[in-house]
Amino acid sequence: MKLSTLNFQLSTMQAAARQFVEAMGTHRVFTFYGGMGAGKTTFIKALCQELGVTDDVVASPTFAIVNEYEGRDGAIYHFDFYRIHRLSEAQDIGCEDYFYSGRPCFIEWPELIEPLLPDDAVRVTIAEEPDGSRTLKLIV
Repeated sequence: MKLSTLNFQLSTMQAAARQFVEAMGTHRVFTFYGGMGAGKTTFIKALCQELGVTDDVVASPTFAIVNEYEGRDGAIYHFDFYRIHRLSEAQDIGCEDYFYSGRPCFIEWPELIEPLLPDDAVRVTIAEEPDGSRTLKLIV
């Protein structure tokens, strides 16, 4: 990825998501780290819009663990591992099949399943700044 940091206001989030999508390159697995309320789900919603999701409601898959959306170029997978208690729970849903599918995967609360993540997963941290803006930092 060419990007390393993005800072944006909520009002400019869609433009930030567009920049992110343009910089994705061949990367397909993106892990989103940040506290509760940092904006992980909101930013993933904006990413899905940029990837052409129009017919699906993009929402946190907190209870389902994974949601599948249909984008302009095919499936997009959105994970939320907040409620995972054991690594085997993630394995039981076949998360590795999703991660190696070649389709975009956006993962919230990845710290709970790190041993299962591909080596080339892009680590994204998101933080709310005192002025209400958000800062995304990417580590490839």
